[in-house]
Amino acid sequence: MEIFVDADACPAIVKDILFRAGPRVEVRVTLVANQFLRTPASPWLRAIQVPAGFDVADKRIVEMAQAGDLVITADIPLAAAALAKGAHVLDPRGEWMNAENIEERLSIRAMMDQLRSSGVQTGGPPPYAPRDGKKFAGELDRFFAKRSATK
Repeated sequence: MEIFVDADACPAIVKDILFRAGPRVEVRVTLVANQFLRTPASPWLRAIQVPAGFDVADKRIVEMAQAGDLVITADIPLAAAALAKGAHVLDPRGEWMNAENIEERLSIRAMMDQLRSSGVQTGGPPPYAPRDGKKFAGELDRFFAKRSATK
């Protein structure tokens, strides 16, 4: 099992949580971004820099992810592709994406894209709050607990 992080827009607090969690549970954490990323020295942590371009990091994550891996992303199409490969998907706010909710999220995303392209100001997500980081950490801990219970 490996954790892949869509790191370009990932909040720093989420990266910090993963930098501590990966080595603690002995799971490799791979950050993928089109910019240089520094990670703490650990055999459990690595960063991959991909060339700039539309969805280059997302495509690389999909190439590497396998069934049972965990993908951290807020990107709905990336989440759908990772789920199709059998990976688990957790967004940085601690919300799970899964087969039951991904189609709805894709539909809402398409509708919002259509509204924006017609000139409607839709706004964005609310600012990332401390409670989001706490929820993410809690869901990650529950994931690891379930994983270790099934070993």
